[in-house]
Amino acid sequence: MTDYGFWSLIPPILAIGLAIRTKQVVFSLSLGIFVGYLIIQEGNLFEGMLATITAFVDVFQSKGNTRTIILTLIIGALIQLIKYSGGINGFIGWVQKRLAGQSNFKGKIQATSALTGFLIFVESNISILTVGTIFRPLFDKHKIPREKLAYLADSSSAPSCVLFPLNAWGAYVMGLLLAFPNVDPFTTLIYSIPFNFYAILTLAFVFWLSLSGKEYGEMKRVTELKAEADEEKIEESSEKTSSPLNMVIPIAMMVLTMPFFLIYGGWDATLEGAFTDKVWSSISNGSGSEAVLNACFAGFLTAAIMYGFQKMITIKSFIEESFKGMNDMVVMAVLMVLAFAIGNLCNELGTGIYVSRVTSSWLIPEVAPALIFLISSFIAFATGTSWGTFAIMISIGVPLSFAVDANLYLVIAAVLGGGVFGDHCSPISDTTLIASVASGCDHIDHVRTQLPYALFTGGLAIICYLIFGFIM
Repeated sequence: MTDYGFWSLIPPILAIGLAIRTKQVVFSLSLGIFVGYLIIQEGNLFEGMLATITAFVDVFQSKGNTRTIILTLIIGALIQLIKYSGGINGFIGWVQKRLAGQSNFKGKIQATSALTGFLIFVESNISILTVGTIFRPLFDKHKIPREKLAYLADSSSAPSCVLFPLNAWGAYVMGLLLAFPNVDPFTTLIYSIPFNFYAILTLAFVFWLSLSGKEYGEMKRVTELKAEADEEKIEESSEKTSSPLNMVIPIAMMVLTMPFFLIYGGWDATLEGAFTDKVWSSISNGSGSEAVLNACFAGFLTAAIMYGFQKMITIKSFIEESFKGMNDMVVMAVLMVLAFAIGNLCNELGTGIYVSRVTSSWLIPEVAPALIFLISSFIAFATGTSWGTFAIMISIGVPLSFAVDANLYLVIAAVLGGGVFGDHCSPISDTTLIASVASGCDHIDHVRTQLPYALFTGGLAIICYLIFGFIM
């Protein structure tokens, strides 16, 4: 694949800079995309505009993109149905009752939100949407900044997803590793997990921050402002309250059926070998986005059936509430289209290829994992996509690890951790956008408050890769 050299960096840099300066994310992404296609069309304004319009349409040529946007709408409908049933209020009441009278009440609320995000390891966007929507009223009631909720939702989702092989992330990475005949995808992924230092450190840091009450940088400032704000009367929700199981069971159904749909979608009855070998082969061959979408529908239908049997909902109210929930996700769906479009643009410009090409000459065996982590981080930051980074850097990192005799498991972990780290820092990442929208806070405020924490654990991860690079 060719690249446009330094010009390939201009669109993402422009989009990121404008987003930070103006706080208008839709405008910034749209302009960055337009400038990118203006570069491709060699400065022809008319052709650049037509190419930009086409780029938005082309997002839906990818089945994975289309499924992700549809599942966002389905999740919106599911959350609205849970809210309508009283399940969210029931869950919030259960959490408050369990934690009432305990020391460090606010810290345990935050830790509970992070734990919820960690347990919903099916897909990062689902995890973020669920945590942001469910815990927002609880955070508001106890005067915990929404920026903190956005951080907890964002930083507990992708790190947990990348550490579990039985989800869309694991299937995607194993699919990328299938391109190398001398590499066993499942074994390589499993053995790389203990070396995914960024994901492990981030999760540990998330729970430590939650329970310790410590805050730093911009997050400390917004926390102090929240604490000093006038005592406004927070209206109690007028929605009904029911059993917390009305929330827990549909979401649990979604999480638990995901591995089944992943295995079912990739199952090949003609394969020979042990049953477990067939299972792992099915996981690597299955479609992660298809399995996630099917799991979302399973949770959605479970909620509908449960509430129907409880006579909480009629066919009319089911349809009305479902569309109401989908409508709440329209802005998020638009942002996802823009995020996918700029990711496709960066791929067309060869942004990731250019970055890896100009930096690959630096690599030596001992420092290769640390440098691969940094390169992956920059590519994910510039392109706003961790999965796109995985595709680029795994294709480079695996052959490179054999060529320079670097530890393969360290290299794979560095690619995955670096992709997540850069994604956490990037204002144009879909997960960063979704975290701010789901939590109800300003997008750039979320980036500014999360960045110091991500840089801290990212720095520790680099040190770990340097140490293990020399001793392994």
